[in-house]
Amino acid sequence: MSTHHLSRRAALLGLPAAGFAAACQGGSAATGDHRALTRDEERSLKTLRLIDAGHPLFAMTLYGPYDPLGKITSPPPATAFACSLFLAGAGPRGPLFGRNFDWRPSPALLLTTRPSNAPTSLSLVDISYLGIDQEAAKRLMGDARLQRSLLQAVRIPFDGMNEHGLAVGMAAVATADPPKVPGRQAVGSARIQRLALDQARTVDEAVAVFRRYNVEFEPGEVPLHYLLADARGKAAAIEFVDGELKVIPSAGGWHDLVNFVLSTADERERRADDRYRAIADRMRRTGGSLDPAGAMDLLSEVAQGHTRWSAVYELRHGELSLALGRDYRKIRRYKLAA
Repeated sequence: MSTHHLSRRAALLGLPAAGFAAACQGGSAATGDHRALTRDEERSLKTLRLIDAGHPLFAMTLYGPYDPLGKITSPPPATAFACSLFLAGAGPRGPLFGRNFDWRPSPALLLTTRPSNAPTSLSLVDISYLGIDQEAAKRLMGDARLQRSLLQAVRIPFDGMNEHGLAVGMAAVATADPPKVPGRQAVGSARIQRLALDQARTVDEAVAVFRRYNVEFEPGEVPLHYLLADARGKAAAIEFVDGELKVIPSAGGWHDLVNFVLSTADERERRADDRYRAIADRMRRTGGSLDPAGAMDLLSEVAQGHTRWSAVYELRHGELSLALGRDYRKIRRYKLAA
């Protein structure tokens, strides 16, 4: 990658260009950042722990305020990028948001945010986007410079849920053409999910957040669409088609999102996708009523060889069930306390 492109990506991340160059080569994204840490940042980094060395998966709690704006982009995508998401709107535990993240084998971070000016949230982050690859992850617990880069993870949730039961996740599509409205601030394709988690309680409020910003995909970045869901059992997909933002609401108490553009696909085209069809058939049989074990079972059914994690968010209870690397015998559970 040229120096110009490294500088451009560094600017979008809000990182020093020299530090981002090191990150792209497997070094620390914090290289060159010599400012003193705030008390909140020091407190946050002290919470860092290793949950699973095999994946690997780390966890951290981020305290204090952070910049809610700023652009961010991602490295060029690999061909294996794909995901499956759904809302099961009814069931004994209330609405469930299920999500398989299907991507290259990279370290991940389970991030709890506790800002003073936004809702508490729980999200999962692929930290290779911060320059922490598999080799760097082996050094993370003993490398203060690498750990500093995790303070940027708040900007790039790959999926997550806030204390109000608003959940969001994304999946790749072949094309996305977002509107470019004069006067609106441009934000990156992952950053918009952070803004939704910080600013919305419901699907309607989250759709309004998407409408307040121009979502920007950099050249070479994978196009995305999004699934939103809330504790009332409502869901909506967000897509960008021909310069317009499209909203596809849930119907029948459930929703289903994989890797084609819903708003331009008829039912025959939708059912031609094996994963979409498997989710839709289960939802129709159950009326969108699943418990967390059933939701995880459905994620296992549509998992692929490159599924990195499977997450089931309980939107009324603030709980997360998590399986790593298609190991559905070992389910980890986490509670988001406000």
